[in-house]
Amino acid sequence: MTHHPVEKTSLTLLGLGAMGTALARTWLTAGHPLTVWNRTPARAAALAAEGATVAESAADAVAANALVVVCLLDDPSVQDVLTGTDLTGKDLVNLTTGTPAQARARAEWTRTRGARYLDGGIMAVPPMIGGAQPGGYVLYSGSRELFEEHEQTLRVPAGTRYVGEDAGFAALHDVALLSAMYGMFAGAAHAFALIRKEDVDPATFAPLLADWLVAMAPAVHQTADQLRSGDYTKGVVSNLAMQVAGIPTFLRTAEQQGVSTELLSPYFALMRRRLAEGSGEEDLTGLIDLLVH
Repeated sequence: MTHHPVEKTSLTLLGLGAMGTALARTWLTAGHPLTVWNRTPARAAALAAEGATVAESAADAVAANALVVVCLLDDPSVQDVLTGTDLTGKDLVNLTTGTPAQARARAEWTRTRGARYLDGGIMAVPPMIGGAQPGGYVLYSGSRELFEEHEQTLRVPAGTRYVGEDAGFAALHDVALLSAMYGMFAGAAHAFALIRKEDVDPATFAPLLADWLVAMAPAVHQTADQLRSGDYTKGVVSNLAMQVAGIPTFLRTAEQQGVSTELLSPYFALMRRRLAEGSGEEDLTGLIDLLVH
């Protein structure tokens, strides 16, 4: 029996920063013909040695393939690089970090130039690209047809999660998830600050902290269920009134340890405000409504 190798989709990649280079290497390793371009040509030299075709200009790179992936600094950079290129009939996948509004505007801009558009939010750092470290994936939104056609190629660097035809949804999910990450980092920073001046080994404390955060993470499912049902008292274990009563202990402990409360005080203020509205039997879900204008 004769085995015919599956032909790998050829593609173009614009932008060879740390993330772009990681993406490029995974496609090359997987056998995809790859054309690359970077504003600073020296960054493409190593990839050329690994089999990439280096285009002299962004226009040449776009012309080389139907599938064009962009991974640049920001949306103005995308505008600058793609202006003057012919996008007619192209499939543009934009992995540049931006806002939902920018993604929606870029989708329309792309459509008027005769191309399909897919926006992406990379939920990974460069070492996670290509499977070296587990857990990385890319959120995609926009043309479902484009996504389904190229999913096999797009999933080479990292897992794929399609989140909707609204081009802004990938960026929205990206920023929402990263916002939660920074909130977690803020809490961890406050926790480490509390023990900073004591004879407590941070390396010994860290596993306790990590395990506690993991144990608390499933609470997001209850929050989602309460938001969907509109019943913020559903399944409550520690109600808002009880948690507000504990706030002075957190504030006094921080004061005694010589630690600023600036990371926690805004959240505590929201808790007190919600309680003042008569929502003592609720969970903390009601704070979300206070944030939405």
